[in-house]
Amino acid sequence: MATPDFIRDLRASAGRQLLFLPGVSAVVLDDGGRVLLVRRADTGRWSIIGGIPEPGEQPADAAIREVYEETAVHAVPERLLLVQTLTPVRYPNGDVCQFVDTAFRCRAVGGEPRVNDDESLEVAWFEPDALPPLEDFALRRIERARSDEPAWFAVTAGSRGAGG
Repeated sequence: MATPDFIRDLRASAGRQLLFLPGVSAVVLDDGGRVLLVRRADTGRWSIIGGIPEPGEQPADAAIREVYEETAVHAVPERLLLVQTLTPVRYPNGDVCQFVDTAFRCRAVGGEPRVNDDESLEVAWFEPDALPPLEDFALRRIERARSDEPAWFAVTAGSRGAGG
């Protein structure tokens, strides 16, 4: 995955210190309930679609943009699935980033899935009971997208209210 220009600029001034950044992910479903997945060029693994919002971009808009950029599928956001601070990631060049992922369930509304950028090797629809091997990150979001549960977020014990 190529580093966006604004992160390269930020990294130039921040050095190798941990960058805390927004991220988005999208579980895209079609009318038949199939899940749209990409096989990532950087890892070779199948995953849901995700990326980083551009400065000033709303998270839902970023998710929809990422879906189109990576798959050529037009989608609309339906609901928030979760907000989660992820474990820091160390890249081969020594950069360390920690993302706050805002995940959305999205509905495909047009376009034919295809590799649409250099971040993906393959793009395909999968039946929920025939998914390829996926990381827990993707599986957790797909499970939430297929349920009617409310949005999930973590609350640490020390932040449950005043006096606690």
